[in-house]
Amino acid sequence: MKYLIDHDRPVSKAGESDAIQVSYKLQQLGWIPNLILSSDATRTRQTLEIMQHHVPAFLQAQVHFIPSFYSVAAMDGQTAHHLHRAISKYATHDILTVMCMGHNRGWEEAASTLSGASIELKTCNAALLEAAGKSWEEAFLLAGHGGWKLQQLVKPNDSP
Repeated sequence: MKYLIDHDRPVSKAGESDAIQVSYKLQQLGWIPNLILSSDATRTRQTLEIMQHHVPAFLQAQVHFIPSFYSVAAMDGQTAHHLHRAISKYATHDILTVMCMGHNRGWEEAASTLSGASIELKTCNAALLEAAGKSWEEAFLLAGHGGWKLQQLVKPNDSP
C-alpha cells in the first residue's frame, strides 16, 4: 500500500460534490474571480479544475499556484499577512474579484482577522469579503485588519 503525504492527497468524492455546489453558488451570487491564487496541493488543484469545469467563467481568471499557501496555514497568525502580500503582488487595478484557495486553520484565521468577526470555515466553504479602494494595496491599507466586510459565507449544502 502506498502512503500519500497530505500535500499529494486527492480530492474526495464528497469534496468533488462540494466544489460543484460552491462554484454554482458563487456564480449565482456574481462572485466570479478575475484572479485565482491557490495552494499547489493536489486536492486544491483538483477542486479548482472541478469548479472551472462546472462554471466555465472561472476559466477566464488568471491562475497562480503558490506553494506557500499550503504551508502558511499551519503557522499561527501568518495567513492574513501572506494573503495581503500575494494579492498585492498578482492583482492589477482591473482585477475586482480574487479567489484564494487554501487550507485550514490559517484560512479561518485570515478571514476572521480581515473581517474582525469570528468566522468558522469547514472544507469547501467560502468567506466572501469586500473592501473599498482604488487598488488592492489601498484596500488593504484602508480596511486593515478588521475592516473587511463579510458579505456572506458560502457552504456547499446551504441555499444561496
